[in-house]
Amino acid sequence: MTGRPEQLFPLFAGLETLEGVGPKTAQLMGQLAIEAPRDLLFSLPYAVVDRRRRSTIKGAQPPLTLTVEVTIGAHRPPRNKGGAYRIHVEDEQADFQLVFFHARGDYLKRLAPTGSRRLVSGKLEIFDGLAQMVHPDHVVPLEEAADIPEFEPVYRLTQGVTQKTMYKAVRATLMRVPELAEWIDPAQKAASKWPDWAEAMARAHAPEALDDLSSSAPARERLAYDELMAHQLTLALARRRERRARGIVSRATGRLQARVLAGLPYKPTNAQARAIEEIAADMASETRMNRLLQGDVGAGKTLVAFLALLVAVEAGGQGVMMAPTEILARQHLEGLRPMAEEAGVVLEILTGRDKGAERRAKLAALAEGKIQILVGTHAVFQQDVAFRDLRLAIVDEQHRFGVRQRMELGAKGQGADVLVMTATPIPRSLALAQYGDMDVSVLDEKPPGRKPVKTAVVSTERMDEVVGHLRRAIDEGRQCYWVCPLVEESEVMDLTAAEERFKRLRAVLGEGVVGLVHGQMPPAEKDAAMAAFQSGQTKVLVATTVIEVGVNVPNASIMVIERAEIFGLAQLHQLRGRVGRGSAESTCLLMYQSPLSEGGRRRLDVLRQTEDGFVIAETDLQMRGAGDMIGTAQSGLPRFRIADLERQAGLMAVAQSDARTLLETDPELDGERGRAARVLLWLMRQDEAIRLISVG
Repeated sequence: MTGRPEQLFPLFAGLETLEGVGPKTAQLMGQLAIEAPRDLLFSLPYAVVDRRRRSTIKGAQPPLTLTVEVTIGAHRPPRNKGGAYRIHVEDEQADFQLVFFHARGDYLKRLAPTGSRRLVSGKLEIFDGLAQMVHPDHVVPLEEAADIPEFEPVYRLTQGVTQKTMYKAVRATLMRVPELAEWIDPAQKAASKWPDWAEAMARAHAPEALDDLSSSAPARERLAYDELMAHQLTLALARRRERRARGIVSRATGRLQARVLAGLPYKPTNAQARAIEEIAADMASETRMNRLLQGDVGAGKTLVAFLALLVAVEAGGQGVMMAPTEILARQHLEGLRPMAEEAGVVLEILTGRDKGAERRAKLAALAEGKIQILVGTHAVFQQDVAFRDLRLAIVDEQHRFGVRQRMELGAKGQGADVLVMTATPIPRSLALAQYGDMDVSVLDEKPPGRKPVKTAVVSTERMDEVVGHLRRAIDEGRQCYWVCPLVEESEVMDLTAAEERFKRLRAVLGEGVVGLVHGQMPPAEKDAAMAAFQSGQTKVLVATTVIEVGVNVPNASIMVIERAEIFGLAQLHQLRGRVGRGSAESTCLLMYQSPLSEGGRRRLDVLRQTEDGFVIAETDLQMRGAGDMIGTAQSGLPRFRIADLERQAGLMAVAQSDARTLLETDPELDGERGRAARVLLWLMRQDEAIRLISVG
């Protein structure tokens, strides 16, 4: 299948080929991401105006939009400059005025000559007891009445593009819509009562009531499903391609794992045991593992990760664990070291800091297989890093790590299994959208011994009390994080906010007690400040959000978050997870500046009520929407035009299983539905996927 199917050509032609669209309009439409007639189809109306004809305005309840046939009466030009130009009109039973501002009289006399019959449509309002229509949307001679649809769809616009232009362009595009063969499973389509694709398009652009605009209207739901299906088909093709790449069979003996488990003060949770079983089974199979390990704050991902690395070592190979930053890599090292000693395996770290002879020695040991488990940063990707027998690569914090890096890492060990860990609980619909090519293991229980964190909400006005509370805690030997908000406008502002707070706390608590870390610091200074806090030298660490991921200081038992109301829920949950790691009772103080917005209050309430990251993530998704939740730009989340991930989570799951089933029954997509699905991929601009089929 070399290029786009011919029946789609008209939809991918230039916009200027549409009646009424010139080069200038086409350029303006580009700002709405409309580059071809196809994009107009996927820009559905968000509202509908009822313009059904009435014989009279009598009995109507203004303000309301209505359409009525009138006889044009006297014109009354404005008395003074900038005044209103009024035209008296009469319908069958009542009279009212058309009102225009800044209008040219000669134009209005041509538009509505006295004595003529016109169809007018617009918003009728009462002003000083008189009914009037200010700047009617339509004033047309009766023979052109058909130009005004009974129900007018309302489209999103950009500067210079009017509703009328959009309406005409969409109508012209609908004339070109081809009849396409059906790619949806017939049983699925019948059960959902969905129309054919062309009919769904026509109906979605001709809403007759508010219900037709809802995401559950059959025509819209079908089009949303098509989008999700195309996306899931792309992911399923990528997944199939990865699976076709032969994996390495790594069979666990359990010998090393048993040593680690025996040394633990408690039994792993059921969720941990289940995850390890799933991972070991994947590693023992002939296809490559591509699994996501999703765990809430403190759910014990480190143990699962280490046991997975031990499977690789037990099978005679090596494992690598990647972290996005040097600080996190060192922390993984600290976390894994005691377990590595229990198991008696060689654990080493490789970062950008390793230079010269030391680096060469590490690389040699790695190539000879003397280092069994390596922890590292992106430095592991460099050309000269070679493993003797890499079986498993674990990637921490996926969202800083795209599909491409997953593939590169796999390339280091031909067929090495890949496990991605994320500490951000993601609602199921988003997990499917973002990681649909992966299998997922979820850690949704906390290991015994984790104490709940007490969460309190306080107003900034009580700052002095909070500082007093802090002073007492420090006297008892405890440590505290103090997080200052990132003020988006400028990085300089954040700095001043954090530095001011740092100075004020230092003045109250004393020299040498308070440390500071923020995004603008040179990495070495940042590391030094973190190290001083980790070693307990400083008692309070003032920080912008650089600490949300992974920092582990068990003695820190207080987390103060200033202006908590401007943080996202997931972020607040991550920050709170930095405390409650030791034996002390921990507290998280969410400080807000009043007045609190409705959304701000709701977010803080959710945090106060629950520590379950998945509950928090679902709430976050409902409140903020998918794009904001993971920052669409860098999230790798597709931008859907019709599908709504918040409301249509269930549809995404259906699309995923349908896509996988279709590929299982028709791997080359050359059956009847398979060929239709290829057309769907072209229609949805999934060029990536089309390449995956052709190279197959």
